[in-house]
Amino acid sequence: MDYPPLVGGVLLRRYKRFLADVRLDDGREVVAHCPNTGSMRAVNMPGCRVWLSPSDNPRRKLAWTWELIELPQPDGSLAMASVQTGRANRIVEEALRGGWVSALSGYADLRREAPVATEGEKASRIDFRLDDPERGTAFVEVKQVTLRESDGHGYFPDAVSERGRKHLEALMALAEVGQRAVLLFCVAHEGIDDVAPAEHLDPAYAATLREAAGRGVEVLARRCRVRRRDGVPVAICLDAELPVALQRRLTVGAVNGRYRSAG
Repeated sequence: MDYPPLVGGVLLRRYKRFLADVRLDDGREVVAHCPNTGSMRAVNMPGCRVWLSPSDNPRRKLAWTWELIELPQPDGSLAMASVQTGRANRIVEEALRGGWVSALSGYADLRREAPVATEGEKASRIDFRLDDPERGTAFVEVKQVTLRESDGHGYFPDAVSERGRKHLEALMALAEVGQRAVLLFCVAHEGIDDVAPAEHLDPAYAATLREAAGRGVEVLARRCRVRRRDGVPVAICLDAELPVALQRRLTVGAVNGRYRSAG
């Protein structure tokens, strides 16, 4: 997925959930829209370099949207992370249509926001429905991952996610009637090498994910790669396949009061 021309700056603060103050490279301080409803744990880092997309739409209240942040890594390198959760489905759709996700290639038709009826519940919508005369049907739910904890591992979600748990229940219902049901973690942080459920933040989600995997829901993870030109991000796409660890648990360690992983 190509980005519109992006403008660099430094994050000053995120506040009121959807607002961020940024000092642009030309010295101006602007208020940007923060299109992320999560806690943004580990990616809300004032002082880090960020990238904004501009808009000249006069009907918009804010002319800037926060897209990316560059995060320092333990080895001294920088990892790009996308904070724009609205981009995840577009990134995945491009990969699905291009056949870049081998486990989900070979389907002739793709539909977005597929309604799924769950017994006793209001109908859910799954991000993608894939159909093919020979392969049948696959339902794919996408979740963006940006949480890299101090143990070096990636986790989802970054806060309690009742909606995410409901999506897992809908996928389980599909798997139980013989449909192919897939949860795809879109890992939008270049410094994450694997994914696990964040039991330390949402134990109910972690338990439901393990149950779903045990009942036939496929759990996949792919990391995004940001392409740059002269140091400026110009595109983002799905790249490497990553392992998913269903049993990892993050606990508070005694050493320096920091987190450590157990299992």
